[in-house]
Amino acid sequence: MGRSFGLACYLAFSERATGFAEKRLLERRERGKEDVSRFDERFGRSVVPRTDGTLVWFHAASVGESLSILELVRRLADQREDLQFLITTGTVTSAALVEARMPERALHQYVPVDARPFVRGFLEHWKPDLAVWTESELWPALMHETNAARIPMLLINARISKATNEKWRWFPGIAKSLLRRFDFVLAQDETTSKYLRRLGLPADRIEVSGTLKEGSAALPHDEAERTRFASQLAGRPVWLAASTHEGEEEMVAAAHRLAARSAQRLLLIIAPRHPERGPAIAKKLVAAGWDIAVRSKGEMPDASTQIYLADTLGEMGLWYRIAPVSFLGGSLVDIGGHNPFEPAALASAIIHGPHIHKVADIYARLAEAGATVEVKSVDELVKAIGKVLSPDRAAAMAHAAWEVSSSGAEVTDRALDLLLEHLPLPEAGAD
Repeated sequence: MGRSFGLACYLAFSERATGFAEKRLLERRERGKEDVSRFDERFGRSVVPRTDGTLVWFHAASVGESLSILELVRRLADQREDLQFLITTGTVTSAALVEARMPERALHQYVPVDARPFVRGFLEHWKPDLAVWTESELWPALMHETNAARIPMLLINARISKATNEKWRWFPGIAKSLLRRFDFVLAQDETTSKYLRRLGLPADRIEVSGTLKEGSAALPHDEAERTRFASQLAGRPVWLAASTHEGEEEMVAAAHRLAARSAQRLLLIIAPRHPERGPAIAKKLVAAGWDIAVRSKGEMPDASTQIYLADTLGEMGLWYRIAPVSFLGGSLVDIGGHNPFEPAALASAIIHGPHIHKVADIYARLAEAGATVEVKSVDELVKAIGKVLSPDRAAAMAHAAWEVSSSGAEVTDRALDLLLEHLPLPEAGAD
């Protein structure tokens, strides 16, 4: 395993850091960043009993990571009826999305903060038979205690950015000691594989498999609601601004004002990345003179509605099916982009801004297939909307995007095989 003085120092601090951790969590709770009703879970305590059977624990840091593993969990459940699943995340938003789409025999808990007594309490309660990390959130105490409990550890969908790699290079001993605790790693790309090997992961424990997001199922939706919404639109042309961030709503609204001059009755649907921003967005749109309807208020667009604010969780599958053209946010402001396979899988042509470094590899494949249009300004967005709204152009782009997004199902297959290899065999008589 190797020893690291830096890791030893961190673990010594983590052993005594309960008071510090409690203070930080209370500060976060005051700012509305913690779930008050389940606050104890962050201290490794749970009122939910550990289920019988073999338990597979998945840890996913972000919303995107959480969604990427759900199809994998569903397929594991289909393969092994004896399996139970625990999914941990650290944010209120990711918890809400996971729970809204929770597969059978799965439950969600908040991950404990990285103080060793809290982590041990979590592991002693849940006793997972396999621990699966996704992407790159590697907390030292959590990893150390999991390994100390002799729980097999996998890292799937691994992604290390240049910035993260540079940060870890300041702590080479810690990085090497932690990474060698993984039994095996599936990396999204060759760059990540190179970084991980340089940081100390043995070459025979890593494989480049592609991004797990490629193998995700199409986002769910309520078909009755889609039919009702489409009927309400009565054939109006529609475009969607999806997963927008602060600053982008003003830009897409400005583009909509110009695009509507040449596309009569054009409707813009804005689905912000963080729906809790809905009231602030609505206030700005009304102040700018827009006629809007708001989803969270139960409103539907009528003939006079210019912008529909879709400020609810768990309905992106509906909006991508409604809109033949989607601008994907987090890209006109420097966020780094969001997963374009979600609209691609649902036949929505994709427009995006220049700030897509977090998902550059996916966008590169889509661009090569002619499935996306990049814009750098409001004027370019207006021109793109005009071109892509053409039914023939939208259909061609959407088909190309779908072909790219559906070509990666083997990524999920490989991850499924890896997990099954590291799970104990079912007991005699179990399916």
